[in-house]
This record gives sequence, C-alpha cells and structure tokens, in this order.
Amino acid sequence: MKVSRATTDSSLNIKKKLTVEDLISIQFLTPQDIELIFESAAALKKDPTHFSQALAGKTVALIFEKPSLRTRVTFDVGMTSMGGNVVFLDHSLTKLGERESIKDVAKNLERWVHGIVARTYKNKSVAELAEHAGIPVINGLTDLLHPCQALTDYFTIQERFGSFTNIKFAYVGDGNNTCHSLIDGAAKLGMELWIATPEGFEPNLRIVSEAEKTARDTGAQIQIVNDPVEAVRDAGIVYTDVWASMGQEAETEDRAAVFADFRVDSELMAYAHPDAVFMHCLPAHRGYEVAPSVIDSPQSIVYDQAENRLHVQKAILYLLMGP
Repeated sequence: MKVSRATTDSSLNIKKKLTVEDLISIQFLTPQDIELIFESAAALKKDPTHFSQALAGKTVALIFEKPSLRTRVTFDVGMTSMGGNVVFLDHSLTKLGERESIKDVAKNLERWVHGIVARTYKNKSVAELAEHAGIPVINGLTDLLHPCQALTDYFTIQERFGSFTNIKFAYVGDGNNTCHSLIDGAAKLGMELWIATPEGFEPNLRIVSEAEKTARDTGAQIQIVNDPVEAVRDAGIVYTDVWASMGQEAETEDRAAVFADFRVDSELMAYAHPDAVFMHCLPAHRGYEVAPSVIDSPQSIVYDQAENRLHVQKAILYLLMGP
C-alpha cells in the first residue's frame, strides 16, 4: 500500500504532498502538483547543500531498456547528492517482463528499494510496475510519454519568462513522446501551444483529446497544424526533437525526406518573435531537425534544459520518497 507523505519543510515553506503516489504522466498531475514540483526544484537548485541528506538511507532502482545520458546521469547524481543510493538494472538485452513477470519484478523491488525509475519502450510496462509496486514509480521515458523532460521544459520556461501566459509555444517535428508530454503540460498550465508536424505524424489523438478537455478549465490553447511557419509565427519559444526516436532507426532515411521542410533553421526562426528562444530535449542531430546556426546560437537554451533535468528530477524524488 503506497502512502502519501505530507510533512512541512521550513526551507521550502510548503506542504510536501503530491496528489499522486507515482509520476507516470503529467495528465495525472494537478496544476498545483506541477507548481509544487517547480517550487521544490527551485529550492533544491538554490541551496542543494541543505538537502544533502534528504534521502539518506533511501535507494532507487533505475530500470533502463533504452540508452540514456541525461535521464540516467541526472537521476543518479540527483539521488546521491541527497544522500541516497542508486541501483542500475540494464534491461537493454532482456526487456522488462521477458525473464520474469513485471508484477514479480515490482514485488521483489518493493522489498529492497524505496523507488523505481523506469525507462522502457512500452508505456504499459511502467504503468504495470506502478500498479504492483508499493513504492513510487517514476516514468523515465516510454515510447508514448516523457513526463520528466516536459516538466523540466516548463520549469525552464518559467525561469526564463516568469509566466506561462501571453507566450506562444511552437513545437515543430514529430508528434512523439516528448510532444505528448508537452501537450499534457501546456493543458495543465494554461499555455498556448502550437504543434506542427507533417501529415500522418500528428500526436496521439487520445492525448490531444484529453488535453483539450483540461484546457477548457485552464484556458490553454492546443493547435495542431501541418505548416511549420504557421506554428512558429510570432512564437516566443520554438522547440524541436529528433525525427526518428529510439526504436525507429530503420526509418531515419525515409523520415529525413518527409521532415525536410520541418527543419528549424535561421529562416524558420525569423518568423518567431525577435526575442524567441530555441529548445531541444537532446540528443540533437545538427543538420537534420535543427541547423547548427540555431542550436549553437545565443537564442538556444538547450543546456539550461539539460541542467534543469537534475533539479526537477531531484524535486520529484524528494516529493515522492522524502521524509
């Protein structure tokens, strides 16, 4: 049985309680949950030494089916910087659920560790871990969703602009897992988000439909178009991601032809607001989805995003596993 934690920390001056026991999707978070994560991330970023023993005696298991730089390093460093321990389980050869059932993996791990971060191909694998584990489960990326990345992106936007209102956010490229979580986040935060993809590569209709329902309460605007110029025009933020995600490597050449008009280059950025920033969740393929003249320009804040993965994920670990 998972237990919600509600204690007060004077350094945060807030009540440390999320309405969820796992972080599987931004769709399951309330706007207040997201605000709490951002407040906590800001506190952890400002004074990391104060939290150096916040998770002392706690251990998190990292289950990774896919390669990783940012997710693995930031969760590892984040956990150890708060006094905790990390166990890495490499499932790149034997996928989760193949050697033994996901239920049995969850039931074993809950006896040994205090939390699980899972980076898998199938979203249902993470959901099944959460269903059976009596400890917090965090989605470190699936083919459907990338919630920790999107939360980091919105935290970075808040740092930069101080607000989510009166800013047009344009995403150009594939309607993939990162795109899905950005849609979920925009809906919760009341943001204006334009998605531009080639025909046939639009985001999941169910995710868009659920986001539109949420948007009725928050005032968010979600627009799906097939024209990158329409999406980027007057945007304050322009975001892109790889055209072929992990597991789609065989489609790289074909996708490069389909997405050629969706490259974020200086010509496309010229349609955005003069002070617009460029974002990318990385890894980036210069010359494909983004030109070097954009990602390596002063407009680019991709490394701010990368740094903030550490602080946001520390906040998630702290709020789900802390005292």
